Amino acid sequence: MIALTLAEIASAVGGVLRIDGTPATPDTIVDGAVTTDSREVGTGGVFVAKRGEFDDGHRFAPAAAERGAALLVVEHGLDLPVPQIVVADSVDALGALATEVVRRVRGLGRLRIVGVTGSNGKTTTKNLLRTVLERVGPTVAARASFNNEVGAPITMLELTNETEFLVAEMGASGVGEIARLVRMARPDVGIVLKVGLAHAGEFGGIEQTVRAKSEMVTDLLETDVAVLNVDDPRVVPMADRTAARIVWFGFGDSADVRATEIRAHARGTDFTVTIPGGERAHVHFSVLGEHHVMNALAAIAASVELGVPLASVVAALEQVTLAERWRMQVMGGRDGITIINDAYNASPDSMSAALKTLAQVKNPGARTIAVLGEMSELGEFSGEEHDRIGLLAVRLGISQLIVVGAGARRLHITAINEGSWDGESAFVDSAEEALALVTSSARPGDTVLVKSSNAAGLRLLGDRLGEWFA
Repeated sequence: MIALTLAEIASAVGGVLRIDGTPATPDTIVDGAVTTDSREVGTGGVFVAKRGEFDDGHRFAPAAAERGAALLVVEHGLDLPVPQIVVADSVDALGALATEVVRRVRGLGRLRIVGVTGSNGKTTTKNLLRTVLERVGPTVAARASFNNEVGAPITMLELTNETEFLVAEMGASGVGEIARLVRMARPDVGIVLKVGLAHAGEFGGIEQTVRAKSEMVTDLLETDVAVLNVDDPRVVPMADRTAARIVWFGFGDSADVRATEIRAHARGTDFTVTIPGGERAHVHFSVLGEHHVMNALAAIAASVELGVPLASVVAALEQVTLAERWRMQVMGGRDGITIINDAYNASPDSMSAALKTLAQVKNPGARTIAVLGEMSELGEFSGEEHDRIGLLAVRLGISQLIVVGAGARRLHITAINEGSWDGESAFVDSAEEALALVTSSARPGDTVLVKSSNAAGLRLLGDRLGEWFA
């Protein structure tokens, strides 16, 4: 975090500073990292005691103090010899502090902000942008999927006075949450990747999901840029909701940043990109899955708008071999058996894309095995969407389905009811059973996909299969 005095922090968050019994004064400077996890606190750091659904961060404040915290942000005073700022709501205080830090760094005239949202692809696109932009100047981007009301401001608080680019991943589970993050750090470039059924159950329907994702561009200025997916009919109308200049990306002829000559293979995807003005470049993109080309196009569009030459953007993208752990992560190799671990999360769109990739990259004459778990948070759409994935697996000719857990059982039933399918499907209750089934049935040359929502817990199954067949 940039250097601020205790008094400045208290003013920013609207809290009461308590320094009795400590050697601190209101002018004491704090510039350590900010966290809500006491295990991450270092000497000089700031610990924000957040109340959670199952625990209360105030219980861990003593541990933060022992680890050298210079400041505690709390909702009630604690009997600890560490400066404290007492606030009404610690999460609101975290956001207010992030807002102030972004304001101050922006005031120096160097900082440019990119916001990324969408139902799928946020983390991949954020990682691609970080790879490109950190070659140009000091860049801050979220760790993992730090994209909510806690993770996003913690990322913003990593800014320094030298930072030139902030890549802010902005997620939401309800209307108003992205708008809140945008108020903390209004993007110069706002990206909307796709609006799908991911988390539709939490949002209360697809219309509410569209409304929430639109918040990325609603408050952009005429001098800002909205990077929008021209191939998504739910994203296209967002052009009417923003004053920003529109840059379209996609596969169609109307896209400003367009991919053509796309060829997916087991080592990634090759494509040709064209940008405004007609400049073209061939991209050897090592991230597996044709669907990740859309994320690459969004990153290219944003980077070019920030002034990065296309050749530099492509050179950076070609160095990326993995979007993120557990996202189309290629493992294994023994006896030619490939494991694709894509079990970090799943929605109908990402599940479809992963199955299509499995069918595209299989070894000639060998089998495809899909180990699939539940797509969670779909609400009323859950049954029909699991049906649709079962039918897609049949249509793609997947050799063997292994469906894990009661939440995904309907997918299995739909597949086995299709009489035209030459493949087979098995239902198991647990990841352990799935592990035993794959390890006993996989043949040389097979390609195995592991895909589910995070809640289904198949990520580590993918890791174990990768180790088994290493």
